[in-house]
Amino acid sequence: MKIRQHTKILFLPYFWLFVFFILPLLIMLVYSFSERGSYGGVRYVFTLSNYINSFDPLYFKLFIRSFWFAFISTLITLLIGYPIAYFISTSSTKIKSILIFLVILPFWTNFLIRIFSWVVILGRNGIVNDFLLWTGIISSPLDLLYNDFSVILGLVYGVLPYMILPIIASLDRMDKTLLEASTDLGANRFKTFYKITLPLTMQGVVTGIVFVFIPSLGQFVVPDILGGTSSYMIGNTITNQFITVRNWPFGSAMSMLLMLIVSIAISYYIRYSEKKY
Repeated sequence: MKIRQHTKILFLPYFWLFVFFILPLLIMLVYSFSERGSYGGVRYVFTLSNYINSFDPLYFKLFIRSFWFAFISTLITLLIGYPIAYFISTSSTKIKSILIFLVILPFWTNFLIRIFSWVVILGRNGIVNDFLLWTGIISSPLDLLYNDFSVILGLVYGVLPYMILPIIASLDRMDKTLLEASTDLGANRFKTFYKITLPLTMQGVVTGIVFVFIPSLGQFVVPDILGGTSSYMIGNTITNQFITVRNWPFGSAMSMLLMLIVSIAISYYIRYSEKKY
């Protein structure tokens, strides 16, 4: 009886993994090789046309733009997140708890509301333009919304905590005596950081990059609200294929293709980081 119960407990995680992860992927994989019905829906006829159409120059530009936005957002997030994580990790226990609480505090508010708040902040009659006009720095409102700048800003804002938290965890696990030994041996702060701190926290950096890059690449809410038509990403196209155009096979094909490219890129990056550090 105990053996059966133990077997059920071990089997349960695999069951939920199959239901919520593997099964949806299999459904999308089948859809991607099918055809769109006359009034939407799916016709289960094997075809490669969906994948061939994904390489159309129009959609190829969206892939390139999405990767570029995700790369820039990840780089900016890393440059901002690492110093913040380092400061939090080296703070006293009480201050550290408060700062970590502030990092995760935005998660208590709906993501859509937080993104819409940037419309109020960056709009032509928003807080930033009103302040700059009041100080006399500018004579007319700036176009801070519905462009690449606002999209990247929204992406960085939305995923910054995902970069900070893994790096904090890596910094907390680091043996601090190694830093003292490096200083005693005559290394300056920059050399100590490059030779000891960065390699020992590389696992957290890689984790943060993965957590930031993947959501940024497939994002559709931020460019839909803060970006214009010239700032659309591949996530917007995939969303439109499922909701507006009702071409589920083509949307599934682009989703599978995007997933494949991301998996290859992330796997290569993780292997490269492990070999280097």
